[in-house]
Amino acid sequence: MDAGENEIRLEKPATALRRGWTTGACATAATKAALTALLTGDFPDPVEITLPKGEIPNFALARESLGGDLAMAGIIKDAGDDPDVTHGALVMATVCRLPQGSGIVFKAGAGVGTVTKAGLPVPVGEPAINPVPRQMMTQVVTDLCTRHGIAPDIEIEIAIENGAELALKTWNLRLGIVGGLSVLGTTGIVHPFSCAAWIHSIHRGIDVARAEGLKHVLGATGSTSEKTAQEFHDLPDIACLDMGDFAGGLLKYLRAHPVPRLTIAGGFAKLTKLAQGALDLHSGRSQVDMAWLATRAGTLGADAELKQRILGANTALEVLELTRPQGLDLPSAIAGEARLKALETLRGAPVEVDVMVTDRAGALLAHAR
Repeated sequence: MDAGENEIRLEKPATALRRGWTTGACATAATKAALTALLTGDFPDPVEITLPKGEIPNFALARESLGGDLAMAGIIKDAGDDPDVTHGALVMATVCRLPQGSGIVFKAGAGVGTVTKAGLPVPVGEPAINPVPRQMMTQVVTDLCTRHGIAPDIEIEIAIENGAELALKTWNLRLGIVGGLSVLGTTGIVHPFSCAAWIHSIHRGIDVARAEGLKHVLGATGSTSEKTAQEFHDLPDIACLDMGDFAGGLLKYLRAHPVPRLTIAGGFAKLTKLAQGALDLHSGRSQVDMAWLATRAGTLGADAELKQRILGANTALEVLELTRPQGLDLPSAIAGEARLKALETLRGAPVEVDVMVTDRAGALLAHAR
């Protein structure tokens, strides 16, 4: 959602870099601390949460307030060695009980944006809090309310100090997110975006796979697509190369150090960029070309009206949603062209390539081989 939150990268030596925590993880920990105080009168400090992959970090509270029907807790975001614009920002959660049957309601506080355009994973009019952070906060609220014998009818307001100013350094306005930052995260962990160190780790992963005699490796743009492709091909963990945005770094090393088979997996937007010819898929250095997508849709039978709507689309996800009702299999076209780009980059190296396009939930949309 917040395509530019990690837009600026710094080159660092290929040494161990310190991981950090996503805005979503901080918001979840703040929510748990605030709701615990609302229900018990005491703030846990540090507060412990469980991340999607099972890690259990602790967060120290930087601010807390309890009075009447409201409780607020704040946590300073530590992005580790990643040059994240939100590093050091105060992420706050204010909670209150709602009338019976209200459920869990999310609200954008100061410094958190609101979605105003279609094509994002959150509906128009909603706070710019991505699905995984919502799930994490929903889980801690549900668990706490169950423990205290009450229904989970809770409002969660997330705020980020100086978030509106920080958002000017991101792509939020371009994406139609107004008023502040997005609350992001899929694993809860920020991996440092050192280009040199990351590419070095890809190379070492290929070296290890070759040394182990593996005949098939997987490069995925993220954890969701990696899981889908790994299960589909029944690959061991050692075969999974943490490609991320660095398709070029992966392919160029395989050109000189081939493995018989490579699977590339990723979301529709990332693999659209690869299909267009980009080898660095980070939002700071490559963008989805709507005119290119409109042309591809046209070859599949899109009429002039649909192509015009694609040209005016906000995101690749919106394009996907526009073409689906028309029966246009755009993901298959993208998978096929991404595969051709990968083979072109390999320059005849003895590597068979297949490409898998997944949606945000990990469902397989297309498979080119």
